[in-house]
Amino acid sequence: MIRDVVHARAKEWLNAPGCPVAEIVKHIRAKGELREVQIEAIETYLFLKIRGDNKPLWRLFAEGFFTPQIDLSAENINERARNKLEESAAARALWHWARNAAPPLSAKITESPDGVDYEAAAKEMFYGVEYADYLMSLPMGAGKTWLMAAFIYLDLYFASNEPDNSAFAHNFLVLAPSGLKSSIVPSLRTIEKFDPSWVLPEPAASQLKAALRFEVLDRPAGGSRSNRTQNPNAHKVNQYLPSPFGCVFVVNAERVILNRTDIGADGELLEKSGEEKDHLANELRALLGKIPRLSILIDEVHHATSGDIKLRQVVNKWCDSGNICTVLGFTGTPFESDRQHIAGVPVTPSEITNTVYYYPLLKAIKNFLKRPQVKDAVNLTAQEVIGKAVADFRRKYKNMVYSVNGAIAKMAIYCTSIETLETEIYPYMTERLKIPASEILRFHKGNKEHPKPAESEKDFRELDSRFGKKRYVLLVGIGREGWDCRSLASVVLPQKSKSTSATAIVQTTCRCLRQADKGMDETALIWLNQENANMLNQRLKKEQKTSIQAVNAAARGGDLPLIDRHSRIKPLRLPPIKFYQLKVTYHAQKAEESANTRKKLDGLAGKLRNYKSSVTIRTSDDLRAFCSDDSQIESVIRAGDEVARYDGWLHSVAKESLGALSVADLLAFDAQLKPVFNGITYAKGGARFFNKLYDIDEINARVRLAFAIKRILLDRCESVPKSAELLLAQKLTPVTDSGKLYPSKEETAQILEFDATGMTEEKFTKAVAARAKKLMDKGKLKEAREELERGEIQPATRHRDRTFHYIPHNFAQSGMERNALHDILRLDEFAKRPLEIYYNGARGLTEFVIDCYAQKGERWQSVGRYTPDFLIINRKCGKIHKALILETKGAIFGEDPNFQARRAFMETAFLRENADKFGYRKFDFLYLTDNRTKDENLARIGDRITEFFAQE
Repeated sequence: MIRDVVHARAKEWLNAPGCPVAEIVKHIRAKGELREVQIEAIETYLFLKIRGDNKPLWRLFAEGFFTPQIDLSAENINERARNKLEESAAARALWHWARNAAPPLSAKITESPDGVDYEAAAKEMFYGVEYADYLMSLPMGAGKTWLMAAFIYLDLYFASNEPDNSAFAHNFLVLAPSGLKSSIVPSLRTIEKFDPSWVLPEPAASQLKAALRFEVLDRPAGGSRSNRTQNPNAHKVNQYLPSPFGCVFVVNAERVILNRTDIGADGELLEKSGEEKDHLANELRALLGKIPRLSILIDEVHHATSGDIKLRQVVNKWCDSGNICTVLGFTGTPFESDRQHIAGVPVTPSEITNTVYYYPLLKAIKNFLKRPQVKDAVNLTAQEVIGKAVADFRRKYKNMVYSVNGAIAKMAIYCTSIETLETEIYPYMTERLKIPASEILRFHKGNKEHPKPAESEKDFRELDSRFGKKRYVLLVGIGREGWDCRSLASVVLPQKSKSTSATAIVQTTCRCLRQADKGMDETALIWLNQENANMLNQRLKKEQKTSIQAVNAAARGGDLPLIDRHSRIKPLRLPPIKFYQLKVTYHAQKAEESANTRKKLDGLAGKLRNYKSSVTIRTSDDLRAFCSDDSQIESVIRAGDEVARYDGWLHSVAKESLGALSVADLLAFDAQLKPVFNGITYAKGGARFFNKLYDIDEINARVRLAFAIKRILLDRCESVPKSAELLLAQKLTPVTDSGKLYPSKEETAQILEFDATGMTEEKFTKAVAARAKKLMDKGKLKEAREELERGEIQPATRHRDRTFHYIPHNFAQSGMERNALHDILRLDEFAKRPLEIYYNGARGLTEFVIDCYAQKGERWQSVGRYTPDFLIINRKCGKIHKALILETKGAIFGEDPNFQARRAFMETAFLRENADKFGYRKFDFLYLTDNRTKDENLARIGDRITEFFAQE
């Protein structure tokens, strides 16, 4: 993603002579009130505002603003693709991004470079918005609200100095997304308390503070008819129009903006009408859109990433007015799961693409959040988990009082339902654990059987103050986002709910990490049942590149020291590895002389049942034997409430063609298209609705294909010789000591000493003994003993000539890899042969990366790049003669279809092509998983070593 490039270029810009914001950043750092995470976010923001001219991200992307220099002559692409990438900055940017993020898209560009609208694809990447739309991703507790305030004052400062510069806002709208009004809106009010001198010098800070007008639009409408005196929220806005400066409006999006709108069939925003509430909401929404030079700040923006969500549509409509300067989003969850289509290729990005700044959770734990201990309760019932968690909490936090607010430490227990809370967990805590009811807060909305507990709202508001007397908070349906309780010291998730996502588990467990007393060494306690712990660990690995183990290690050790890494290519005289890379190029050939559109559309209309979610369901008659009445049949053969209009459907089909088709082109085949439309929609109440039991996207694609002349792609395969260095030494950087480095600190130091002196182990031992004797002769017995201990040959040192082309290796992400290397070095089949083993799995440190393909019919299709974990090699005449490629992977990750495709290529085409070119089996491939025992895996390695290296 672009965030890493943005961060690096922002730092370069700030350090360059004449940087226009250098003095402001210097002032912020000198004040010392903001955290580093907030300062870095400010630097990024100012860089995009000023150096990036406040342009939409898609525009910067298409102009090559984020693209590094690329030597296209060295790339494995055809001449047509190379020419296109050289002449088009947008094509080069998209291709470079897709190489790692979306290999099928990269392959499409390579195969058909003139078949992509690169600017349109860039817009699709960034959700089609035509305005500056930046996402700041900071973990819970990093100070997002203060950061919003800093952005507001910085914009006002530059706007005061350059009133005609449209990049800087004069007014601000802070939005809390739907569903979070009870938690987020109160926290956003703290913007009003921000001290602008933290980011701006005096007297400018005081002047802007005096000019600021802060309005929370949270008043209910009054009166029986709509006018601005009876709509207090609209009145607050209207009193500042037409030319306000320094106004900050905070509003809950659901309450006054979203709940009186709908999304139409073409994705447009529809305003409801006919009711007084509709008119009032529409009135406020229209007034907000008239505020000039407005910057919109959206908290928890991951609720508004997709184009079909109302909040995004409302913002888009405001931006059409030309009054919007910037849209800024804030979230602790920047990860995208929804699939996009970019240039017609399905893509699932790993994170929201407009993320311009990201601060990892683990880094925040090391620097300012509470340091948690995450405990996994194995094979325990929910009540047993709670019992252990409460006992642990009492031991650690029974007498804890936070000085910042005088509040006692608290534990939050998240319950899956009101019924579970009231009938199982609450009785267990009061009767079995003997916790006084006065210390327990039950907080939920209530239902028929269990009304909302009296005084619960008041008690919940007082939790984070000296008045709060509740220690144990039982929650249902609240407390996942926006709940800022600094005195929360523990979280318990004793049960797994079917509706609870992995993202929700991450958000919930982080609730207790918020810093309370600045500068103090604070801790937290998290208890999870086994299923929740597994989900948390998987999400941490996928999204944060960390794990529960790493979080616990960071909590124990605080900031971890940086360890230098060293290249050993020279003492090992390790040569590059030669191999042959499959290179696939394509050219298109017509398969028919005309499109035959009419015939194809007629065929599509008659075969719509092929695109139903269940092809076994054909007519309602098929179901009468199984359904008791027509209403049950109706629910099986029809579903969906999206309004369908024929003209709107045609518009969507044309729009998704990216300019290849117009509505007029489609209307020429009106007689063929109407049966298709009628087949995928149904009538109800005088209107038509899309039947979601059909794959509408696929049918739309089939309609577009009917207008295209069928072509076949013919590929040409060749094997290209490659030479790859196993270490790019210039990219070795220090790493933190995570406890997973190998060799150890002592072993690394000893290996480096051997490399520097060139001594044998025997000479080394004698030299150490001589130095120890001299110390003993001088009576320095302690020093002599330490010298002898230092002189003992370490286990890893004895293997230094057969491995470790750089040291130490960092196995923080995979203990399996570390164990594999350790065990193979001691394996008899390895030890008795002149073999070497090298870890190749550190991305970015090796050139031995293989482009993989899968054969689909008669074509080869790119399935991404593969970086082998290990190479076991032997040499002949100083060159690498044979190499056994080892892949170690957890069984769950081995099920990834992308990996399976790459593995299949390695085990077949790669081995076959290289054997043919070299005239012998130069490579072999062995895949190991953790669902086998260590002994089983070692036996497989030993057998393969014996079989592979015995053959010449």
